[in-house]
Amino acid sequence: MNRIEERFAQLKRTGKKGFIVYIGAGDPNLTATRELALAFDKAGVDILELGVPFSDPLADGLVNQLAAQRGLESKTTPPKLLKMVSGIRKKSEIPIVLYIYFNLIHRIGMEQFIRDASRAGVDGLLVLDLPPEESDNYEALMRRNNLCHIYLVAPTTPEERMEFIVRRGSGFVYYISREGVTGMQSKVASNLASQVSKIRAHTKLPVAVGFGVSNPQQAKLVAQNADAVVVGSAVVNQIAENGKSKDLVKRVGKFVKSLADAVKTV
Repeated sequence: MNRIEERFAQLKRTGKKGFIVYIGAGDPNLTATRELALAFDKAGVDILELGVPFSDPLADGLVNQLAAQRGLESKTTPPKLLKMVSGIRKKSEIPIVLYIYFNLIHRIGMEQFIRDASRAGVDGLLVLDLPPEESDNYEALMRRNNLCHIYLVAPTTPEERMEFIVRRGSGFVYYISREGVTGMQSKVASNLASQVSKIRAHTKLPVAVGFGVSNPQQAKLVAQNADAVVVGSAVVNQIAENGKSKDLVKRVGKFVKSLADAVKTV
């Protein structure tokens, strides 16, 4: 098992729900990303998703688009990001997933990128625009390097295709609880419980739910149905508001801990 599988196994043994945080790598810079990662580990985050800055983040709403732009402005590249992950590994074993678009992997070379990611201490990839139908070689390389290949399921995914997707994935299933792009929402999707049940009928993988979870109350509600809760835009928004503050890590860490505490009480 890699760190993602180990963490979910540990959560299952203790009867706890998982908490996953997404932030844009290099926002406002890679030093801050490293410090935030270490703070999140202490705050109760189970898995950290790092968005690799890309010029055309099609799955992202405005908050995460701007984070990607700030990451590009801080000159964050995949090699620099992997070097930063190696730095995190000197102090923390928090599982790390890269949220990435395939063009960045293709540019470097799939075999080399996957090998380098594994060596740096990455535990999984979530490639937004790589469908499982085109992933045979990718999945084989991921297995060879002990990385989890994580796939998305949407509210509009037909059940037959849902079964196909979850059969191909590893680590966990990421269920997008709302149609459209990432972003904060005022309430939790009303059909969440039925959709998660439908996914569970086809897989034993943990189901993580994200897209739209914005505060501790929503996180707690989602945790009642999911194996893990993903919060992204709300945390990224905190980074945007405090990016120039010397208390950035402290302020964002406090917000993240409030989310983690809510999830862990379910």
